[in-house]
Amino acid sequence: MMETWLGIDPGLAILGWAVLQDNGSTNPLLLDYGTIVTPKQLSTAKRLVEIETDLISLVKEFTPDGIAVEMPFFDRQIKAAGGVMQALGIISLVSCRDGAKDPIFLHQASWKSHLGNGKANKKEVAEVVKHLFGLTKMPVNDAVDAIGIAYAALCGVRNQIN
Repeated sequence: MMETWLGIDPGLAILGWAVLQDNGSTNPLLLDYGTIVTPKQLSTAKRLVEIETDLISLVKEFTPDGIAVEMPFFDRQIKAAGGVMQALGIISLVSCRDGAKDPIFLHQASWKSHLGNGKANKKEVAEVVKHLFGLTKMPVNDAVDAIGIAYAALCGVRNQIN
């Protein structure tokens, strides 16, 4: 059976997503990836509705067997924490309601370690992803992290986060 995973790098302003499918060979197929960008001038509630609508479309289009989400780490200074936490709620809602499954949450260090370096920056993650999937170029953005998250989950990486 070919297993399909949706990987998500959560955010309120920018949410990265990627869909991978195990095809029985060494590396899975990268079916698609992208970002959901919500305009700053919209209220938080309207931005969350946009994220919900776009995630529902992705779940319906790809019908993933699993949904993996990075569990963000915040230091005390971060201003975006509230919005990201609200986006995580929307991701969980869509996963359960529209995807009929609970998402798995992965620590950043866990999925990055699966790519070779638990402290890799976005550029380093992009280089590994480019090599893994035989791509000629890879954007350095939140979608790259989502590919890494989906890849780690498809390969069986799990954390005990509820």
